[in-house]
Amino acid sequence: MDLLKQKINSEGTVLSEHVLKVDSFINHQIDPALMVEIGKEFAKRFKDNQITKVLTIESSGIAPGLMAALELSVPVIFARKRKSLTLVNDVLTSTVHSFTKNETNEISVSSKFINSTDNVLIIDDFLANGQAALGLADLVQQAGANVAGIGIVIEKSFQQGRQLLNEKGYRVESLARIQSLENGKVTFSEEVGATL
Repeated sequence: MDLLKQKINSEGTVLSEHVLKVDSFINHQIDPALMVEIGKEFAKRFKDNQITKVLTIESSGIAPGLMAALELSVPVIFARKRKSLTLVNDVLTSTVHSFTKNETNEISVSSKFINSTDNVLIIDDFLANGQAALGLADLVQQAGANVAGIGIVIEKSFQQGRQLLNEKGYRVESLARIQSLENGKVTFSEEVGATL
């Protein structure tokens, strides 16, 4: 997705060979026009999958998840990282470790929002080690629903996330695939001949 790549090049900051900071347009301050286009792109890629729900994780996945759900005309659900006082009965839970934040969270969703007839599209902002996507897929499976696919805004292709998801048989669609963050420069996978 060219618009996203342009935004990464112009506003993203490479903090290390493993960390890309995109807080000026995705995960702190949000660029609404970019999110609308991200939603349209996810909807285009998954339009033939009969999606009934979009599932994401708080908080950075909510904006792209909401825009995708809007384009697909389905509800969006976000998994909570912290227990809510109102989320007490019939709760689906999974454990997710964030390598960037070096913390483990128990994520949860009310089981009344996902059921066995659902065809769920998982959306997240980043794919690195795959733990958030696997945790969300686990929630879908606990509900007896189907994971129709996983949509990722930015994938760090040099980490193992995609491989783990592919080994589990999940379809993964990433809007920007980063091959390298070496020498303070973002190199996209397509620029080094990698296939999508």
